[in-house]
Amino acid sequence: MTAEAVSRDMPEKPPSLPDWVFPPPEGFVAEDLDHIPELPAHTELIDGSLVFVSPQRDFHTAALYLLEKALRGAAPSDHRVRREMSVRLSSDQRPEPDLIVLGPGARIQPDATFYDADDVVLAVEVVSPDSRVRDRERKPVLYATAGIPHFWRVEDQDGQLMVCVYELEPATKTYVVTGIFHERLRLTVPFPMDIDLTEIDQI
Repeated sequence: MTAEAVSRDMPEKPPSLPDWVFPPPEGFVAEDLDHIPELPAHTELIDGSLVFVSPQRDFHTAALYLLEKALRGAAPSDHRVRREMSVRLSSDQRPEPDLIVLGPGARIQPDATFYDADDVVLAVEVVSPDSRVRDRERKPVLYATAGIPHFWRVEDQDGQLMVCVYELEPATKTYVVTGIFHERLRLTVPFPMDIDLTEIDQI
């Protein structure tokens, strides 16, 4: 997710910026994202700080389209695929993965603005140039700690997809890499799938 973080420790507020840009001393909480007026779309909450989304590159959009379509086709009937929907991991963590797959226990609500970590069986992040550290390091730790069983990190390799697949090791609540895929993504978990990653050239 391409973004720019707003730190908790900010200088005195310039008069041109709205009050909500500056967090309270204890940081924002997950529910604040639903109540801050005029908050930019797709704002995330990470470590109590707001993270704003920048315009996406064409590769990012194409990668999401390919993976979302493939996951919808492969997912069992009791699973749901959602794009750019935030996930409440804890009181001060509400990131917005690029894609999530909701398991059969999730309660689907038309007016929902987020889902809880327990609802999610797979989180997917497409790495963008200015979110490399967040997508590669911070977010996987947050998803694993919250108990999300599967995580994919998608990288741009000269316009082609590289998908790094991780599975949660339950005893340590950490992710273990189970494969790195370039042209074809064949998996049996969280459900069987066979995705032709080279189809990004046709999007």
